[in-house]
Amino acid sequence: MPAHPTATAPFHVMAKPIGPVCNLDCSYCYYVRKNELYDATDAKARMHDDQLEAYVSDYIRANPAQNVTFAWQGGEPTLLGLEYFRNVVALQHKHCPPGKTIDNAFQTNGTLLDEDWCRFFHDEKFLIGLSLDGPEAIHDGYRVDKGQKPTFAKVMKGLDLLRRHQVEFNTLTTVHRKNQKHGRAVYDFLVKEACSRHLQFIPIVERRLKSGGDAGAPILDRLETRDVELAPETVSPGALGVFMCEIFDIWIARDVGRVFVYAFEQVLSRMISGHAGICVHEETCGDAVVLERDGGLYSCDHFVYPEFRLGTIGEQGLADLMTSARQRTFGTDKRDKLPQQCRVCPVRQFCNGGCPKHRFAVTEAGEPGLNHLCPSYFRLFNHVQGPLSELAALLRANRDPALIMKKRRG
Repeated sequence: MPAHPTATAPFHVMAKPIGPVCNLDCSYCYYVRKNELYDATDAKARMHDDQLEAYVSDYIRANPAQNVTFAWQGGEPTLLGLEYFRNVVALQHKHCPPGKTIDNAFQTNGTLLDEDWCRFFHDEKFLIGLSLDGPEAIHDGYRVDKGQKPTFAKVMKGLDLLRRHQVEFNTLTTVHRKNQKHGRAVYDFLVKEACSRHLQFIPIVERRLKSGGDAGAPILDRLETRDVELAPETVSPGALGVFMCEIFDIWIARDVGRVFVYAFEQVLSRMISGHAGICVHEETCGDAVVLERDGGLYSCDHFVYPEFRLGTIGEQGLADLMTSARQRTFGTDKRDKLPQQCRVCPVRQFCNGGCPKHRFAVTEAGEPGLNHLCPSYFRLFNHVQGPLSELAALLRANRDPALIMKKRRG
């Protein structure tokens, strides 16, 4: 195995060793349409053992962080089988040198979890991300299986197994056209019924060719606007802000210190450390890449297109690929291509234009590159800035953050 250098700064790889293969058929999923890469229906296809070992070894060696977190996603990674991940853990033990530690994060739709999986997750201390869009009627609106049957009951059964085996988990909830008006109902369900204490909300913003297919950013650069349209599941420009503000008002009055919402944590992090801790709202990006099942490394999970393929694991070192001129340019383009309206925006420090994938709207002056979700981000960051400044002050003073709830109750 060739010797590869260590990167100068920590970086993150999202590994998808099964690619887009999944047992569900969520209508808003952009990833299952990656048929141009390989046959997305071949459930037996997976990252080969030699490439898997090359990745595990190089990721540990190239990442300068003392604690290295592996992130496993799909598709649906449980389709790889439990033995595949037993082998992953064995490879991590084999290649982890003294002084470094390993964590594993595993994103799943939860429908295939059983006692063996949950026992393994507990024993190996995996952090599980569970995809759950809200109460039954909302969740089943888009998250169905290949036979178009609802999945809520299976997900909740999987959640019950995780809890009974004391597996650490968080919930990942997409915000889309069917739940965008139900912020309180979704939040209360996740906290009270799913017993989630770590909540992540991801907006669904998808564009498709009017004739069908996956219209990714590189493709859209070569198309006229008339050739594409928003997918019907896409959250409306201002609805995400209303949804998240509704959740914030509940959280700040009731759940501070008990429930952690990623969207609010990143604002606090910006106030305290100067960094959002999430690529969507950092000034530049490029430190979070995606590894596909054929060994291809791409600039970002949302840019898995030939134009953004950096190289191949086992043939080129991760550190070299992460510090390549192509990847550096990809990361700085986020800042350098920001429209003027964003540059002078009062909430720029918290927003930074959002994800480049979503920058297909135009500014009031007609300049391209505005984020589709600009109205939502403007509303949200203005709404939370005052209370979170107070909370940040409590944290800096090493005081109980829950004091802010008493203050707001008068």
